[in-house]
Amino acid sequence: MPIRSFRSIPKPREIPIIGSAHRRFSGPLAFFEEIKAKFGDVVRFTLFDEQFLLVSDPALVNEMLVTKQNSFRKGKALEGARVFLGNSLLVSEGEEHTRQRRLIQPAFHRGRIAGYAKVMAEETREWVEGQEAGSEIDLAMEMNRLTLAVVAETLFGSQVDKEAHVIAESLTVIIENFNRMLLPFWQILQHIPTAGNRRLNEAQRRLDETIYHLIGERRKEGRDHGDLLSMLLAAEDAENPLKRLTDVEVRDQTMTLFIAGHETTANALAWTWHLLSQHDEVRVKMKEEIDRVLGSDQLPGLEDTAKLPYTTAVFSEAMRLFPPVWVIGRRALEDVTLGDYEVPRRTIVVASQYLIQHDERFWPQALEFRPERWLDEAAQTTRPKFAYFPFGGGGRVCIGEGFAWTEGVILLAVMARKWKFEPVPGHMVELRPTATLRPKHGLKMTVRAA
Repeated sequence: MPIRSFRSIPKPREIPIIGSAHRRFSGPLAFFEEIKAKFGDVVRFTLFDEQFLLVSDPALVNEMLVTKQNSFRKGKALEGARVFLGNSLLVSEGEEHTRQRRLIQPAFHRGRIAGYAKVMAEETREWVEGQEAGSEIDLAMEMNRLTLAVVAETLFGSQVDKEAHVIAESLTVIIENFNRMLLPFWQILQHIPTAGNRRLNEAQRRLDETIYHLIGERRKEGRDHGDLLSMLLAAEDAENPLKRLTDVEVRDQTMTLFIAGHETTANALAWTWHLLSQHDEVRVKMKEEIDRVLGSDQLPGLEDTAKLPYTTAVFSEAMRLFPPVWVIGRRALEDVTLGDYEVPRRTIVVASQYLIQHDERFWPQALEFRPERWLDEAAQTTRPKFAYFPFGGGGRVCIGEGFAWTEGVILLAVMARKWKFEPVPGHMVELRPTATLRPKHGLKMTVRAA
């Protein structure tokens, strides 16, 4: 087919100068759903002086993330995130990104994840034993606390209970500001002494203080604790053995791993339990598998996760319906084609995991919670590659994907053996799409014996 010009791509009616900014910022997920339903798989829109292209065809996502990935770099929100994440793995580009990934990759090798799995199981058992039947909890908040404890132990090798509340609050402030990073002149706006900016700066200061303190203490000790921080401090570049990470670089990577390592998994687990609370037959079937494999008191290890296919399917299906990262973006470095569309240099191409993973073309009965679909091998082989991409793809696929899968299955296995959760009557469950897909009002649940 002939190449179609960028201007021929449909777009919604927009307001001069600001474009679709009001709709994008007031309800981003609803805005994306609306323009996809109205205009199809390829839609363009503007936010102030920036051109955007929303693609909902898995083949085009594959081009952006894999076959033509060298023609793109990270999108606008993560450009602004450098303020908080520095030049870490999540935001670095080109050769620097390759170098950092090479340094950090050993921390996520299978042997290391096996050790992390023990921490995951033990922290979850402690959480489970701390619950009481009949008590009312905010499960979203509790999953944040639990995954924070896990990432703190695996990252720092020590519990940070006394700092946990401060860390969780600070991370929430930073994550909730990600949408502001799409605004023009963000780097200037952040210096205006508003209450919101003061809160944001204080959150960053407290996080930095905690992390630099831990780095300094570990430098003094000079020994390997078997955790991620030890690996970052000792990491050597195979191509330049004398090149080690500086304290600032370790801080940047630590901040990124801290956010990615607990925020996304916490949301995935919270939404999983939300779905299980509405589908007790699925929960019962999952518990039967867990009891059959693990018995009444055995803590699961990495090797056990492969023996829990239905539990894994439950977690997979929850991330399909409620992907923790619901949208991904890349900026075109040059004029490039996606499919038969021309994409001008500097255009920001976005793809929404939420939209594509709810598409009936790829997921029959897409709105239904059906873990069994993940046990259908025939469907797995015929489905397009990027019909499901909760961890991104290509050269920038999430480096902690194996960690996240292990954590999700292990935490579910330990929790489900003893407890189930019932929604508190009248509690409103609503999506809050920021950098991640959070429950806007939390998830109020009553703890019950499984």
